[in-house]
Amino acid sequence: MRALLALLIVACGSVAEVAAQDETPVLTLTFGGGPLSFSTTDLLARPDAATITIPADVAYGKPMTYRAVPLLGLLGDMMGDLTRLYDTIEATSTDGFVAQIPLALVMKGAQGGSVAWIAVEDPAAPWPPLPGKGLNAGPFYLVWEYPERSNVSNELWPYQLSALSGAESPAHRWPQMAVDARLPADAPARRGQAVFMAQCLSCHRMKGGGAAEMGPDLGKPMSPIGYMSAEGLRALIRNPKAVRTWPQQQMPGFDTGTLPDADLDALIAYLAHMSPETAPR
Repeated sequence: MRALLALLIVACGSVAEVAAQDETPVLTLTFGGGPLSFSTTDLLARPDAATITIPADVAYGKPMTYRAVPLLGLLGDMMGDLTRLYDTIEATSTDGFVAQIPLALVMKGAQGGSVAWIAVEDPAAPWPPLPGKGLNAGPFYLVWEYPERSNVSNELWPYQLSALSGAESPAHRWPQMAVDARLPADAPARRGQAVFMAQCLSCHRMKGGGAAEMGPDLGKPMSPIGYMSAEGLRALIRNPKAVRTWPQQQMPGFDTGTLPDADLDALIAYLAHMSPETAPR
């Protein structure tokens, strides 16, 4: 009986150990070939891992210091397939946030532009909770040194990162979100399309196009243009909690520093262009 009990204890211990291993955070990279997985231990042990300080961290709203790996270094041998097959890096987070990061923007880091890093949370030194949230930005967080050099938008700082993969640019991958090709180059809706892809696509889809799962589709089954005035839509984008609140609300406000008035006007023009309903009053 004792031998059987000891055997059961050993077996249970083995199961618990396997379960613990299965829960180890992993970042998955897929660029042309089969997926590659990196654990926090793998990344922290890399020779190019470094301690960096981000003076104005987007997620935390204050200076933060991280152990991190340069994204270009991590891509390494995959860069050949990446540049040959894709022009975009799709960064997927566990909460449904999906950032579409232009490959050209990442590559500027080697030419004096903004430098992309994968910050890695050390399990022995966990990061603090995000402001107003119960979770932190870990285990992986894409951060930028010198974001002002390449005008990196706040939506290109995905935290709680789980995967990076190669993709086509959004307008080619999802043609249903592109404006009418006959529109003039300086049409507000055309500019608004670029604003939507930079600021909204990480959380929202347009007519089924997109990969995000955090917010509602802004093109179907009904566009917000159909049931909100221009003033109401502007107020919602500037300060969502001033318009409507609920326990699981996640949308941040976009101030004029993040989304200038001209860009906001262009975004509304784009939503109106993409909507079968009438334009805002």
